[in-house]
Amino acid sequence: MARDLLIRRRRIGPEELELIGRLIVAEGQQGRSHISNRLCEIWNWRQANGRFRQIACRDLLRQLHAQGLIQLPPMLGPARRAGYANRVSKPEWLHPRPLESELGLVRPEITLELVRGAQTTGRYNQLIGTYHYLGYEQPTGAQLKYLACYRDVPLGCLSFGPAAFKVASRDQFIGWTDSLRQERLFWLVNNDRFLVMPWVHVPGLACFLLGQCLGRLRADWQSVYHHDLALAETFIERDRFTGRCYAAAHWQCVGETCGRGRNGRFHIASLPVKTVWLYPLRPDFRTVLGA
Repeated sequence: MARDLLIRRRRIGPEELELIGRLIVAEGQQGRSHISNRLCEIWNWRQANGRFRQIACRDLLRQLHAQGLIQLPPMLGPARRAGYANRVSKPEWLHPRPLESELGLVRPEITLELVRGAQTTGRYNQLIGTYHYLGYEQPTGAQLKYLACYRDVPLGCLSFGPAAFKVASRDQFIGWTDSLRQERLFWLVNNDRFLVMPWVHVPGLACFLLGQCLGRLRADWQSVYHHDLALAETFIERDRFTGRCYAAAHWQCVGETCGRGRNGRFHIASLPVKTVWLYPLRPDFRTVLGA
């Protein structure tokens, strides 16, 4: 291997490959999951909340195996294929009625719930899978989901997950070098889904829901994952949406993506160009992200 690799924000060199190879020889008969769990223990590779980064470690091992740098043991049982997304059914439990009103009239009865538990999570996933133009995708990494309702009828869904690894306009706005980005990326969160239900027509509702979420996001994230946040980001398809509700909620557009995505090759645009929007979650975000 000519140079070290950077996979899942972890540098892999000859010493790491030798360690993984010895571990596979000694304990590989116990399966791939066992190898990834043991590797997390050896490296003490943990999330900010103290849990081992088992999913990230399994992905790292799969990438090394695909590149021919290690030879993983045979799988002990069937596994989800790469890019697997759970199928979600339509929300048969939902019987909505059109809602047309002024925000001031419905606002006192709007609730915003942090999605927890199997039943609420299932309903949230059904709503996203049925009504969001991107559909539902199996989340990876830290994730918080919110469900907004009016008199127990869903109004909207929002979710926040891991930030994009590298975005030129965002990193330039923050003032990040490559090393600072790798060290501080966990202070960022990505608003990866935002849906207002198609039967809801309440001017100003989208901006209101964004504000309600952002007002509690840091506290909720600390409660669940035991670390703070400094900046939120989102990406909006330029040819599909204007981002007007984000602008009204005081997000700042800092540039555009190149349309290549994280796996783009040969500098060929293959994905929709998106505008990049940022929202500081604390006034000293630049100090935190550059410390």
